Amino acid sequence: MFSTDISPERRNEILTKIARKTVELRLTPIAIVLLESTKPLSFVGSQLMVFFQPIITALFPFHQYEEIAALLEERSNIELLIQTIEQLEEERRGTPQKTLSKEGNHGKNKD
Repeated sequence: MFSTDISPERRNEILTKIARKTVELRLTPIAIVLLESTKPLSFVGSQLMVFFQPIITALFPFHQYEEIAALLEERSNIELLIQTIEQLEEERRGTPQKTLSKEGNHGKNKD
């Protein structure tokens, strides 16, 4: 399977699912550093996934394994995954820092 065999809608669905799980487990900083540092080796990593596929799929029922391996071949998909993770993390955090700075005096009265 090649990444071109996967529709853009399916690609977004898979990458969003991975990003949601990453944010849900609060692994955002680690995932971003790992993805950024391995981006140049994404093709090699995807080929390792293909090599280990028989072992992994025998141990874990993971039907999307081939699609993920195909998606990770292209650096643009890694970048899209990073952006999706960052966006979902921002949504999770909300904007608590802005509410503090809006008060200016952090809730203290100067009377």
